[in-house]
Amino acid sequence: MIRLEDVWHSYDGITYVLRGVSLEVGAGELVCIMGSNGSGKTTLVRIMGGLLKPTKGKAVIDNVDAYQYVKEGGSPKVGVVFHNPNHQIFSETVEKEIIFSLKAVGVGLREAEKRMKETLRRLGIEDLRIRNPLTLSEGEKRLVTLATMMAINPEIIIMDEPTAGQDWLNKRVINEVIKEMISVGRSIIIVTHDVEFCAELDARVIILHDGRIIIDGEAGKVLSNFEVLEKAGLRPPIVAELISRLMVKGTKWEYLPVKVDDAVSLILGKGVKLAENV
Repeated sequence: MIRLEDVWHSYDGITYVLRGVSLEVGAGELVCIMGSNGSGKTTLVRIMGGLLKPTKGKAVIDNVDAYQYVKEGGSPKVGVVFHNPNHQIFSETVEKEIIFSLKAVGVGLREAEKRMKETLRRLGIEDLRIRNPLTLSEGEKRLVTLATMMAINPEIIIMDEPTAGQDWLNKRVINEVIKEMISVGRSIIIVTHDVEFCAELDARVIILHDGRIIIDGEAGKVLSNFEVLEKAGLRPPIVAELISRLMVKGTKWEYLPVKVDDAVSLILGKGVKLAENV
């Protein structure tokens, strides 16, 4: 659905933020894009969402130039939840915020109200319905912008740091909602520093460093590669780090568990021996 071919981008015509990035994201795929600040993550997803034209290379959505497609007012195939929710919020109440966005893409009032109520219920934020979104906490604002995008229900949703400012319970709700959208064929692309969140999602993980992709693969293999994570300025998931410290010196695995359930299974189900000094 989204394809990038040798994409380079520079904001000043001198320094390149992205350097030869090529990738594809298919229907129903869940991808986490990670990297340190300045690695090119936000620039990459803006190009993938058709909000920014690459300096060099090609970005296409269903074989149509992504930037031109969005510029010419294409149907809402791609939705972007920005890192700063204040850039998307402007209505007097949460319900008006969601309904306005739905009407803007051609949804009738009755259907818009139905979708608004259902989306607030799914995210567990019905109590925010008549609140002014500008008075909410940063975490609540992120949930409102996510609710707006879920109600519109585009084929591809790009989220920039959706778990920032969220407590454990809200992260769990977001996790479940993302898995639900994936199950019905939506493609989700997430920019995040939250390694535990990506691990629990079983996402495909792409790590950027200095504007280039340095690894692309399933979460278990990528997030247990301590050398690559260190290079990218990321810490490994706590589970993987703990298991690596508990294992007998010299023990080798294809890759370490990065989820709590997998770690428990590994220890209890496969008889992992702990070091004598633990």
